[in-house]
Amino acid sequence: MSRVASEKWRSKLTSAEDAAKFIKNGMNVGVSGFTGSGYPKAVPVALAAQIKEAHDRGEEFKVGIFTGASTAPELDGALSDVYGMSLRMPYQSDPSMRNRINDGTTSYVDAHLSHSGPQVLAGHYGKLDVAIIELTAITADEKLIPSSSLGNNVSWIEAADAIILEVNSWMSEGLEGMHDIWYGVKLPPERTPIPITSAGQRIGQKYYEIPFEKVIAVVETDDEDRNTPFKPLDEDSKKIAGYYLDFLENEVKQGRLPKNLLPLQSGVGNIANAVLSGLLTGPFENLTSYTEVIQDGMIDLIDAGKLVAASATAFSLGPDYAQKMNNNAAEYAKTIVLRQQDISNHPEPIRRLGVLACNGLIEADIYGNVNSTHIMGSRMQNGIGGSGDFTRNSYISAFVTPSTAKGGQISAIVPMVSHHDHTEHDVHVIITEQGLADIRGLGPQQRAKVIIEKCAHPDYKPILEDYFARAVATANSQHTPHILREALDFHIRFLETGSMKP
Repeated sequence: MSRVASEKWRSKLTSAEDAAKFIKNGMNVGVSGFTGSGYPKAVPVALAAQIKEAHDRGEEFKVGIFTGASTAPELDGALSDVYGMSLRMPYQSDPSMRNRINDGTTSYVDAHLSHSGPQVLAGHYGKLDVAIIELTAITADEKLIPSSSLGNNVSWIEAADAIILEVNSWMSEGLEGMHDIWYGVKLPPERTPIPITSAGQRIGQKYYEIPFEKVIAVVETDDEDRNTPFKPLDEDSKKIAGYYLDFLENEVKQGRLPKNLLPLQSGVGNIANAVLSGLLTGPFENLTSYTEVIQDGMIDLIDAGKLVAASATAFSLGPDYAQKMNNNAAEYAKTIVLRQQDISNHPEPIRRLGVLACNGLIEADIYGNVNSTHIMGSRMQNGIGGSGDFTRNSYISAFVTPSTAKGGQISAIVPMVSHHDHTEHDVHVIITEQGLADIRGLGPQQRAKVIIEKCAHPDYKPILEDYFARAVATANSQHTPHILREALDFHIRFLETGSMKP
């Protein structure tokens, strides 16, 4: 049975191939999607085929693609495989897309997620020509039900000259009622306070407002979201999770956190999911979450009755958990609120609620600066995503990582990061499988000693201690002592020899 139940909207039905023909060379296209959920799955593939045909004829055909965050092979992969993107923003994780960024074929703007929608609305990227938005259904009384993510969709709908809708019957009809779309987001000077005072509070409406006259095509699909399974928990992940949970328990003991903590934010990834799994057997009850994505561990916490309210903008679930969500979405909608990302990631509610942020990193230096985006200073990995939104504005900001990578040839703790994403001013806690460094209230030299002692791998600790001692002895200032000629030697050694070890 068709998910487009309205006769009025059925008049717009067409094929993905015909819908893609509305998109021309040089256009900017805003697409739905966030961490592999809720992205359009048919029109981008058809567009990629048309771009390839144009390139085969020797014709130029590239488009700018704006998303909520990462998408999937049917979108980022398909378009990057045919060299079809001139510009991509704000976050990606596709291997082919990453290659196009790093070989210079595609320009990449790694914007903060909370900034990206407003920046497009303000015109910083030029005109948004077309938006492609996935829906769960269009009801007989013309209600437009969002799918498994909201991301930047509301901004794209407002900014775009024309809109293509993909109505995906794979999506659970139980998603109806889970979304909370607030149309109070304005650009300055019309901004007003965001009235969120608790993680599960609803302030908006359940359905999209999309002008019928802006819609140029409706395409029906039945394709699954990309649901990548999390890796099994390894010993390092369990140790990192254990250190973090012990830290939270001590914060409660010291009277700095309530017994049910404060709203949790968890970055996407296996270690972050391990932390959530650790909460399942921990002492905390009546937990809440104000975050970007709902991961497997959060579903387990909801099922166990430990997580009583969860606010996010999308799902990032393994295949089994995606199926569980599809089967029970109406029940989960009693606990989960999906918001657009310029609300889920907005500094105002993050700061007001006192969110406890926990994100991953690529490397941290001995003074507490964090690189979460670049390999060896130049090569983009994925992007900053929402980590900046939460790190800068959280009550406590933690970063987690194994202490080494590449079989021990790379240290995650270095004298100086090769790229700055989060400065020492915003980082409160760093955790590896070696231990936890609480660097709140510490000056630079104190931070260096604690980070080296608690977080560095034994193979690299003597090297870091030697560097720090010589920097203290020879630097022209004792505030943040560095030997600049040697500060990036770790990275240079790896590029020259394949190992950071001397």
